[in-house]
Amino acid sequence: MLVFGTQIHIVTFIFIVLESVMLFFQFIYYLFRPEDKNRLLYLILLILLLFYNITGGLFPDPEINISISLQQMIAYGSGFLMASYFPFYFYKACELRSLRWHALYGVPLFLMLPYVIFFVIIYAINGNFDADLKYGMIVPFIYALVLLWVIFKAIRKKHETDRNDNQYLEEIAMYLAISPWAALAFFGLVEENQLTEALCTNTGIIAISFLFIWKSIKKARYEYQRLLKLSLEGTSPEIIQENFNRFRLTKMEIQTIELLLKGYSNSEIADRLYISEQTVKKHIYNTFKKVKVKNRSLLAYKLQKVHFNLLLALFL
Repeated sequence: MLVFGTQIHIVTFIFIVLESVMLFFQFIYYLFRPEDKNRLLYLILLILLLFYNITGGLFPDPEINISISLQQMIAYGSGFLMASYFPFYFYKACELRSLRWHALYGVPLFLMLPYVIFFVIIYAINGNFDADLKYGMIVPFIYALVLLWVIFKAIRKKHETDRNDNQYLEEIAMYLAISPWAALAFFGLVEENQLTEALCTNTGIIAISFLFIWKSIKKARYEYQRLLKLSLEGTSPEIIQENFNRFRLTKMEIQTIELLLKGYSNSEIADRLYISEQTVKKHIYNTFKKVKVKNRSLLAYKLQKVHFNLLLALFL
């Protein structure tokens, strides 16, 4: 069953909708916490997965005003691009340093180079896609199996002293989610239908995404209770630090305001930070603008308050 008069199968369309929703919420979370680099890496993964599903679902279609050869190049290119990202994702997000060579050199040599040679250059010359597909998938398929083994070994080695911790289980779960992508080359060779490809390449990552979101909710609940407890006890250093991040204060602004909240005058702050009193006033003025207050008492109040936006950021 196809949707909207296109080549996109209904199941592929459902995956596209689900991944778009997850991408939106993950992006909102990242805006609240831009220091979360792993979240950024996961955002890129979702974007590539969406690109693969959309192009793989739409192309090739004679009704689209793009040459069939270019459509085939884009459709298969999105799959190669997605598969090529996995080693880099594990290398950076899971800190598997032994994957560095594969992430930086192996992938370009054994995945991207065969794609360029067979699916771009040779295909543009001979126009025989079936033959190019048959030979162009051999090296990527073998290398995909090698990558699966190397990534598995890297995860096991990293956690060889303790394989019962949550991080190990999460990395193994992610590994199992991307494992079916090794079959992508096989699908190309046997020309499997879109439904089988979509189920195989999306189901695991969708499941991991829901687990990822649930983990974030549990963490947010814990942080919410902790912040409320600190607020009720009148102990606010951690709340203040959270609000420093929320209002995006610079390092010098934070140092200035910390001394200000302790009751130091502008001249005393200048002496302690080895800056001029005029610079102190500038940092205070900039902080007032960011926090949207007009005096020091209101500034102290807002920096020690558990804000709704702060709670919202924790729950995303």
